[in-house]
Amino acid sequence: MNHMGTRILFALLCSLFFLGQITLAQNADLKPSTSQPKTISTYDLLIITPKQYVRELRPLVVHKDSVGVKTKLVTLQQVYQQTFWQGRDNPEKIKYFIKDAIEAWGITYVMLVGDYTQMPIRYVYNADNNTFWTEPRFISELYYADIYDSNGSFSSWDTNNNGRFGEWFGATAADPNIDLYPDVYVGRLACRNTGEVRTMVHKIITYETTAYNTTWYHRMVVCAGDTYPQSENPNWTGCEGEVNTQQALDNMTGFTPVKLWTSDQTLTGFKDIVRAVNNGCGFLFFEGHGNAYAWTTHPENSTAWLEGLNTRRMDRLRNGDMLPICVVGGCHNNEFDVTSRNILRGLLTYGIRYFTGNKTNSGEFWKYTWVPECWGWKMTRLSRGGAIATIGCTGLGMSKEDKQSFSGAGDYMEPTFFYEVGTNHTDILGKAWGNTIRDYLNHYPVNWQTKAAWDFAIDAKTVQQWALFGDPSLKIGGYPPTS
Repeated sequence: MNHMGTRILFALLCSLFFLGQITLAQNADLKPSTSQPKTISTYDLLIITPKQYVRELRPLVVHKDSVGVKTKLVTLQQVYQQTFWQGRDNPEKIKYFIKDAIEAWGITYVMLVGDYTQMPIRYVYNADNNTFWTEPRFISELYYADIYDSNGSFSSWDTNNNGRFGEWFGATAADPNIDLYPDVYVGRLACRNTGEVRTMVHKIITYETTAYNTTWYHRMVVCAGDTYPQSENPNWTGCEGEVNTQQALDNMTGFTPVKLWTSDQTLTGFKDIVRAVNNGCGFLFFEGHGNAYAWTTHPENSTAWLEGLNTRRMDRLRNGDMLPICVVGGCHNNEFDVTSRNILRGLLTYGIRYFTGNKTNSGEFWKYTWVPECWGWKMTRLSRGGAIATIGCTGLGMSKEDKQSFSGAGDYMEPTFFYEVGTNHTDILGKAWGNTIRDYLNHYPVNWQTKAAWDFAIDAKTVQQWALFGDPSLKIGGYPPTS
């Protein structure tokens, strides 16, 4: 090719490039910025969704605007167009888009719509040391909320740039000094189809327009027992779950308590839970053990398991529009990357390793990752009741019993959420979630130069895995009616 032809080709490529850039910016309606977040807010809530859910979400946008929550709805396709030159993979592109939205629009809340196959997730490699239940990675929704590091720069959560995020193995963290403090408040509607989107939109609008100053809202149901029986360890004194739920109740001034405890036989099985929830409550707190399928606990000082609430029994919930905010203390209740395709792999892994005497990770099958949907999401998406939102762990729920210091973890964080709502009177769900994480990190700052699976790594995991299913801009208790 001669020089003239080369110059013509170069000019043509440049023209196509700039035309493409203009088109992308127009489609996404957002320009990247390297400045610090603006103080003036153009939008409050950013909704990111696959394009197939746009029509179902439009009534929610109209409702949010009507109550003063300025809302911007964008599709994943627009996100990927806008961040074409940013981000090594789709989760990082979404995170860069959120950063740009903070700086261009001043957003406060981010709602991700779609399950893990539709709306990308970020796995974090903060490993534990329990040989039976070991999990080398877990989902972290906090990744999408912690946008900036302590210096105000973009926080990749991958300091060593090896494609494994939040990595903490060995003597020190491989990805140290992650800020962890949320810069926006993130919630997910882990919807699998348009029907679930319609259900959630209806539930959010109904809750915010009808829950205000109702009798049912001012009831709080707690479910607990002896999480760690003393017969298994002399240091595990008392009924830990009941102690934690009482602390949560103490924080909720003005709420009528409904205690379902194993120690006084008010909790004898799942029917007690169903009955209490169907009578209506504004808050629902489970403290005990769990997996993706079920929540359960122990009777006082007993190693026997008390049948709690599982995803099959949830179908008996008929509380209608009397929808509580649910907090669940237990392992894997909000692990939403479950699929029935995992059952064969789980059985093979368990069988091979168990019968060969290698029990490392042989607990994989018993995490119930092969169920069709996880406990927390089904609780939230039920169409005839259930919850308006559910907060819980995507991985192994950590407690003070897991720490050498014997303090913190879920035993501190979960009651703190109710302090935020009931004592600090934080009335937006995402803020209560985010402020609880901030409070935890202030009381238990992470030292990244310590060994994996020890106290500081557990503190990091405690906040990293605490996920919110629901609308982060939800007005707790609903809006007062307009005159």
